[in-house]
Amino acid sequence: MKQNKYDEVEFFDNYSKMARSIQGLDAAGEWHELQTLLPDLKDKRVLDLGCGFGWHCRYAREQQASSVIGVDLSENMLQRAREMTDDPQIQYKQLAIEDIDFAAGQFDVVISSLALHYIERLDTVYAKINDCLVEGAHLYYPPNIPSSPLALRRIGIMDPKVRSCTGPWMITTMKGSVWRTF
Repeated sequence: MKQNKYDEVEFFDNYSKMARSIQGLDAAGEWHELQTLLPDLKDKRVLDLGCGFGWHCRYAREQQASSVIGVDLSENMLQRAREMTDDPQIQYKQLAIEDIDFAAGQFDVVISSLALHYIERLDTVYAKINDCLVEGAHLYYPPNIPSSPLALRRIGIMDPKVRSCTGPWMITTMKGSVWRTF
């Protein structure tokens, strides 16, 4: 089921008052872990799934990513992201994560912070992410998704020896490599 509570007036108003919404990545508890795990983004093509206000998109460009696409289902989130962004190399698309359909090998890095837990059919989304990444590319996301290892095994992109995730972030090396947690 595609969830979009961020376009409900009261919910969005409350979300907009949160420290992470006002202060950005520095106020996002998970950011400090993720930042240490990200690769050098210089000249990379980055996809941010569930981009919200666009904080990760803008960070990627600050790190000299060549292009960034942020996807979010919420019109409110994207409107705020566009208001906060002045960079023609960042595009925002209103789209459910389940509906992504990018070209094969279009991205070098995919980030999804606190969004994949809304997805009902993760195996389908993982397959789409796998298709749009170049060989050896990575998906970075938090392990708040209990079915992640199973979904990854089901489509054949996770090492079957990995049984669980204990770290604050998962890095999935798509296209035939092993899945790791940190």
